[in-house]
Amino acid sequence: MANFKGVIIEESLENKNVLKKIKIIKTKVEEVTEQHQTPWIKRWTLHTVKILEDQADGVAEDLSNSLDSKHGWYADFKNDKFHYIIFSNKIFKVDRTKPEQYRDVTMYGVSLGIPDYQLDFSPYVKEWGR
Repeated sequence: MANFKGVIIEESLENKNVLKKIKIIKTKVEEVTEQHQTPWIKRWTLHTVKILEDQADGVAEDLSNSLDSKHGWYADFKNDKFHYIIFSNKIFKVDRTKPEQYRDVTMYGVSLGIPDYQLDFSPYVKEWGR
């Protein structure tokens, strides 16, 4: 079974209950800089998480329903085969052998006002020369 690994920013969650259902491996607090473009918070709490393969769909759904709907946030986790990129009320499950699938994810993220450098999972950010 190929577990998933990712990072969830606690401050991106309107409802933090989802964190109780996930194995947190490591937590790091960082000061927010101007470059992060999140002036409504001073620091963020980064949780490195492990998600069991058979729980991935449910956790993605929980995260999608828990993310801050007022600001453009996403959470993601991946294993060797799939990469989940989760926005408020929208989930993308990318087959990692098909990088072209990242194009729609990137376009969606940019449409929410997420700075493109924060969409660094996608090969298309570099391709667009932003």
